[in-house]
Amino acid sequence: MKISEIRDLLDAEVLCGDDLERDILSACGSDMMSDVLAYVKNQAVLLTGLVNPQVIRTAVMMDMICIVFVRSKQPSAQMIEFAEENGLTVLTTSRRMYEACGKLYAAGLKGNGEVNE
Repeated sequence: MKISEIRDLLDAEVLCGDDLERDILSACGSDMMSDVLAYVKNQAVLLTGLVNPQVIRTAVMMDMICIVFVRSKQPSAQMIEFAEENGLTVLTTSRRMYEACGKLYAAGLKGNGEVNE
């Protein structure tokens, strides 16, 4: 799935990142960055309602390429700048996490452990 497809499926706004044709193979949704660090492997997109700089740092550490902020959350200008410096695409959607994850899963985007099965 392309980032542009994620944008369209979630009616999301692009806050930064210009390569919307990058491939996304898997996703995860969490507001607990400790869980992302402990349990997430090979996830390219993170869906979260948590808006603080730790989200960007976690995504960078885990080699993710896209973050989707749910519930119309808006990251700060400093967070956007840090994401741009690290090549991340950042989106925001009015959808709640449950709905956003469900729409992506129903469209074929897999979660942890399901890629290449």
